[in-house]
Amino acid sequence: MNEFLKKSEIKRLKNLTFLQRLYIPEILKGIRITLRQIFKPSFTIQYPEQKFIKPESFRGRPVLVEENGVERCVACGLCSRVCPALAIDVQSAETELEKERYPEIFEINMLRCIFCGFCEEVCPEEAIIMSSDYELSFTDYNSAIYGKDKLLVPIEKVQDRLDHLHRTR
Repeated sequence: MNEFLKKSEIKRLKNLTFLQRLYIPEILKGIRITLRQIFKPSFTIQYPEQKFIKPESFRGRPVLVEENGVERCVACGLCSRVCPALAIDVQSAETELEKERYPEIFEINMLRCIFCGFCEEVCPEEAIIMSSDYELSFTDYNSAIYGKDKLLVPIEKVQDRLDHLHRTR
C-alpha cells in the first residue's frame, strides 16, 4: 500500500450524518431555489417589435471614424496585431495630407470578429471604435467581409460612444 495514503492518516473534519449521506437536504434546497425562480416575472423581449436597450458600455459592430470627410486611421496596424481572432486586415499607403499614411485596404471579417474591443482600446487615434449596431446578417462569406465602404461612419453618429470612452479612460 502507498505510504502516503494510509487509511489511518486520513482524518475527516466532520463525519456526515445519515440525512447528509442521502443528500436529502441538498435536494430540497435545489427544489426551493427552482420554485423561487419559476414564479418570478419573465423578462422576454419581443425582438422585432421591441428593440434591446443598450447600456453605454455595449460593444457592437466595429466601425472606422470619419471626421470632416477624412478617415482618422493612420494605418499603424495595431488593431490587426492585437486582434485575437485575426479578423482585421490593414494595408497602408502614402498620402499627401498632413498625416503620412492611410489605410488603402481596411477589412474586418465579421464572421471571425468576437467583439472583444481590443482594437478600440489599442487605437492611438480613436479611429476604430465599437458602435451600437448589433443586427448583423450575412447570406454568404463575401458579404461578411466589411471593407471601408461599410466601416466608415461619420463622427456625429458615434459621438456618444466616443464620449463614453473619454469618461472611462
